[in-house]
Amino acid sequence: MKLPFNFKKWTVEETCQYLREEELEEFEDKFKACEITGEELQELTVDKLEEMGIEQPNDHEKILLRIRKLWQIQGKVFNDPIHGHVELHPLLIKIIDTPEFQRLRYIKQLGGAYFVYPGASHNRFEHSIGVAHLAGQLVRALRTNQPHLPIDDRDILCVEIAGLCHDLGHGPFSHLFDGMFIPEARPGTKWKHETASCQIFDRLVDKLSSVMEQHGLKLPEDRKFIKEMIAGPLDSKTAEAQEGQWPYEGRPKEKSFLYEIVSNKGTGIDVDKFDYFARDCHHLGIQNNFDHWRFLKFARVCEVDGQWHICVRDKEEDNMTEMFHTRHGLHKRAYQHKVNKIIEYMIKDAFLKADEHIQIGGKRRKLSEATEDMEVYTELTDHVFEQILNSSSMELKDARDILNRIMSRDLYKFLGETRSPVIIKMDYGMKDKDPIDNLYFYSKYDSTKAFKRKICHVSKIRPTCFSERLTRFYCKKTEGRSLEADKRSFEEWCKGKGFPEYQQDE
Repeated sequence: MKLPFNFKKWTVEETCQYLREEELEEFEDKFKACEITGEELQELTVDKLEEMGIEQPNDHEKILLRIRKLWQIQGKVFNDPIHGHVELHPLLIKIIDTPEFQRLRYIKQLGGAYFVYPGASHNRFEHSIGVAHLAGQLVRALRTNQPHLPIDDRDILCVEIAGLCHDLGHGPFSHLFDGMFIPEARPGTKWKHETASCQIFDRLVDKLSSVMEQHGLKLPEDRKFIKEMIAGPLDSKTAEAQEGQWPYEGRPKEKSFLYEIVSNKGTGIDVDKFDYFARDCHHLGIQNNFDHWRFLKFARVCEVDGQWHICVRDKEEDNMTEMFHTRHGLHKRAYQHKVNKIIEYMIKDAFLKADEHIQIGGKRRKLSEATEDMEVYTELTDHVFEQILNSSSMELKDARDILNRIMSRDLYKFLGETRSPVIIKMDYGMKDKDPIDNLYFYSKYDSTKAFKRKICHVSKIRPTCFSERLTRFYCKKTEGRSLEADKRSFEEWCKGKGFPEYQQDE
């Protein structure tokens, strides 16, 4: 009989079976007599062994050495600059140690921002580990604070895996690939990186199915649950046709709150944002005023109209507002930084010119079609930038010239911007709505009753506008005469449209 992986839950007989497997059967009777279970293995010391009648120092060393092996396979500790010492389940380590996950080491978290912010060198790899850690922290906090909730160890492991794998599908330079390059290279294609994340996760399950089952997962039920936490309902047509009914298959409605941990489709408050706010601010050198640990401390699950939602204490409204303000600030100061966007437009233009001429993983195919073959796509990383830059192919000359302009800082020129209904959108994550309006709170006096804030309770100095749209104009040519002419054209265009006073780059 194969021993359960979690030694802490071993019975006396299973502990004795482990002794036999480690050639320690001579001590089996002593362990049986003292009824040593897996939980008690953690507390074994030399003194305890002597009390059990095992007196020889050599025997002590031999037994304790074999038992310490159990700790070595329990997980791994990462020293993370954001969350400190992060310990992950051994199944997550198995996933991390695959080419599909290691690929994330070579995909910049913030796309082209590294060319503007020297500290923004972090990658999707460490972000994914951080999200897995926070996902585990939140679901365990819920189970500790509300023991009656239907959360078992398998649920916790699935939530952690979803956090770890949610960004597996990102392409080169992250959102530049699926948000800028693919829409222009393949107009009308509704492809998102979450789609690729699920497809790559399927590849991992095919590789590691026996290991996953050994750790207690039930496939295909848990495979579906993890993918739903990453991308939402897998069958969108069924979800739309049965509006008002439970759209998920991985877990029942009583566990609906589990779907709000990694990617919260309702409020936008999830551990993915908790990690990237803290991590991006750290590497960008921008102050982060949102305290995600307070959310984990005060999070509770309450029933609302037959579904269970994660709620937070009413006094935390200011902290949650700060979260969305942080999001807006990051967009304004970094993600949508005018030079960052110029560089990303240039990388996108280079990719478009290289689209039909690039070779990925030994296969000659269009860059934009790599998403249709996960074997090819999993070899696609930021290295495609250097591949084009260092190529001697004449077919890639135009793309190479654009990238050389980035390296020599001969960038497209910013002409100016004006507020209008097109192009650059910056908001709090819910278009023109206040995201706090979708959040449920509970009070100090009743942690089981959820409510939304009332309009009369909203501070008068809170913002009432939650989105703005900017039109930005860039010039690809850098000759002085052309640039001045384009600036005058931009000024006349703004005046003709009746837009606010335009802003030029001084």
